Amino acid sequence: MLAGMVATRAMDLAMARLPEGETPPRVASGVLTGRDPAVAPARLAAVVHHVAGSLTGGLFVTLLLFAEALLGVSPVAHAAAVVALYGLMVGFFALVPLPRADLPRERVRRVVRDWAVVAAVYLAVLVGVTWSTTRLLVG
Repeated sequence: MLAGMVATRAMDLAMARLPEGETPPRVASGVLTGRDPAVAPARLAAVVHHVAGSLTGGLFVTLLLFAEALLGVSPVAHAAAVVALYGLMVGFFALVPLPRADLPRERVRRVVRDWAVVAAVYLAVLVGVTWSTTRLLVG
């Protein structure tokens, strides 16, 4: 989960640079409170975003363990876990909370595109942190 926290902080940096980068946490906050994302509570958005990012780090490790059980400990297992988690991250957001936000279709496309970019940043950092930590601990 620590790796997830680090990756979430990196994700924050990427989100701040994209036009719709900060919209996904607001969408989540809006869905939870029944408000439009534009007026959804910013603090709740930040908390939900960081908790979800931390927990997603644990989900990655779980997916990686399953992949290693099937494919052996290898870069292929890492890649399989990354692809699975990327699909879950982007797919879940695009199919569950985002449609409930009732945003215009054109904006939805931009939000999904920016979410896909920040999800890739998150995973790149997450893989780097977990890979290097594993190498330090295992040798």
